Amino acid sequence: MGRHPRAILWATAGVIALGFLVALESAAHRYGLPGPMGNQVGELIFPPKSGSLLYASLALMMVVLTWRQRFIAIGAAVGIDVVFFLVRRVADVKVTEGHPFGNGALWVLLGCAVIAVTRRTGKERTLLLKGVGLGLLLVAGRKTGDIWLVITSKTRPMVLDQYVATADHALGAPSWLAGRIVTATGSIGFNFLDVVYGQLAVAAVVIALYQLRNVAVERRFPAHHLVRTFLVIGLLGPAIYMIFPVVGPVFAYGSGAEHWASVSLWAPHMPPSEPWAVGDLWPVTPSPIAVPHPMPFDEFTPRNCMPSLHTAWATAIFIHSRKGPRVLRYAGTFWLIATLAATLGFGYHYGVDLIAGVVFVCTIEVALRAFDRGWDRSGMQLAAYGATVFTALLLAYRFLPVEMAEHPWVAGPLLVLAMTSVVYGYVRITALWEPRATPARQPEPQPELI
Repeated sequence: MGRHPRAILWATAGVIALGFLVALESAAHRYGLPGPMGNQVGELIFPPKSGSLLYASLALMMVVLTWRQRFIAIGAAVGIDVVFFLVRRVADVKVTEGHPFGNGALWVLLGCAVIAVTRRTGKERTLLLKGVGLGLLLVAGRKTGDIWLVITSKTRPMVLDQYVATADHALGAPSWLAGRIVTATGSIGFNFLDVVYGQLAVAAVVIALYQLRNVAVERRFPAHHLVRTFLVIGLLGPAIYMIFPVVGPVFAYGSGAEHWASVSLWAPHMPPSEPWAVGDLWPVTPSPIAVPHPMPFDEFTPRNCMPSLHTAWATAIFIHSRKGPRVLRYAGTFWLIATLAATLGFGYHYGVDLIAGVVFVCTIEVALRAFDRGWDRSGMQLAAYGATVFTALLLAYRFLPVEMAEHPWVAGPLLVLAMTSVVYGYVRITALWEPRATPARQPEPQPELI
């Protein structure tokens, strides 16, 4: 694919993304909520929802800067945050919601965009704008995801948890087992996993910074990096929520009261979901095996279980950490294991959600890499296979849950085998794509002179 068609493709994607943001902004105002763009503009002045995410976005942008420019940018961001802190202190403004820092990072991001337009030309302008866009996309993705979760709760009054919980018996209902383990660890285990679960984006930025470490020297971005995968997962995943709305075992089969602070993004004092739950069963008593049916649920809890995007993102971190130094490889492995433990142990997901999440991310990864290789035929075939397996999983969860629960020794291995086949295909095809070092040609031995 030449440069011109590729430019048209990205321009079209940009127009679609902008239209989606505008539509989402309108939908948010319809429900009396701040939209993603309005919410982001508000963080120029008000305490941001996540200061660490804004500084992580600034770090992503700084990969295009020289070391001197990086020191200036981070110094300016910290200085602006100090000014905001002092002003709020003098005005006696208490930060009850949000972080007391992060405004400075957003101001510097926007300032660099202005510098790119007014003070840079040619490739330097393009490179700086790409860096700013990369940082702002990370923030916009988080804001868009927040409002999208609210929309799922408002527009999908019926949830399919009974189907998923029944199908989950094929795996032994792992969320109930993990929930009892996390409960046994007390506040120490819960708080530790909560930090890992909540800072997934920061972990992704660490891996992305390693992948993009040479951008300032080479003056170009690599063909494929983790941020692209993260954004595509965040773009496609929420659409599945609308097709397959599920709230998770802690809400559908428990009170969920202790989890409201972390999942209720817009109204942290919402009432617990216990009146809507099947019963207070999680994590002590596994859900009963019975003929499932759609069940009504509240208008506050996000329908964000199928597939598990936290699993997909953590798997992407694991995949992209494989080419890093040993410490990054260990970190990627740790983050994947801890995220899986948190998603199950907190009751946010069923086991079958995790299997769907792994298939989902492997399909996206191979499709992106095949695109970079000029629509590689073998890569696109594997992407089609992954999409077929993913669709088959959703259909099985919806239409065969009782059969899966009644025959766990057949259905369970088949689920794992389906996931493993996609993972194996991904590992095999990406290994074939890796450049192979050719051995140096040895000089031919010279005949001895007699």
